[in-house]
Amino acid sequence: MASYARTAASTARLLRPRRSGFGIAIYVLGALAALPFVLTLVYAVVPPVSTLMLARWATARPVTRIWTPLDQIAPTLPRAVLVSEDALFCRHSGVDWGAIRTVMKEGEADGPGRGASTIAMQVAKNLFLWQGAAYLRKPIEIVLAHWIDLVWPKRRVMEVYLNVAEWGPDGTFGAEAGARRAFKRGAGRLDARQAALMAAALPNPILRNPARPNARARSRAAVIASRARAAGSLAACLK
Repeated sequence: MASYARTAASTARLLRPRRSGFGIAIYVLGALAALPFVLTLVYAVVPPVSTLMLARWATARPVTRIWTPLDQIAPTLPRAVLVSEDALFCRHSGVDWGAIRTVMKEGEADGPGRGASTIAMQVAKNLFLWQGAAYLRKPIEIVLAHWIDLVWPKRRVMEVYLNVAEWGPDGTFGAEAGARRAFKRGAGRLDARQAALMAAALPNPILRNPARPNARARSRAAVIASRARAAGSLAACLK
């Protein structure tokens, strides 16, 4: 009996550190999972930074970003971005399920791509998640996009997107830095054509320069400008 008690006590001592370590791991994972939800509340009033900005700072590379409130950005730009990136921005709750179903039916191998990503989903990715591996990232992105759309007004979602989106090489982030780089003027002075060219560059801002668009970019910008002029109630939430 005494031998059994000693064996049980010894086993308990061996297991205790493992259980303790497991508990710490669960606590850390829980805290990491909760962090984006907490930061979303903070970022409702505090200018956020993106994971790409943090990565550049961590590797001593420059970041150029000038936070600019939405009411100081020419209305031509958010309208152009809306019709280009997320035409139903004002009407859905952060996720365009119709677009996702369409992409899934088309059999995209890596899950819903940029064509199915709403502005809220892109904000979630830019602020909290990683680039690439969309199949693994998208479910988390969808949950966070719903949360962002729930706790932020639509104008705040657009404002954050316009200030954290990458808009050029060498660490150019946000509409203000992008406009100054491309057109030597602030985002508040962009005309409809310049705004459309800025929006047309977003799918690949590293390679696409709004100031020197190729024929395809010019054609796309013309379509964006036309749609922006006719947006009407589609852009009502930006007023």
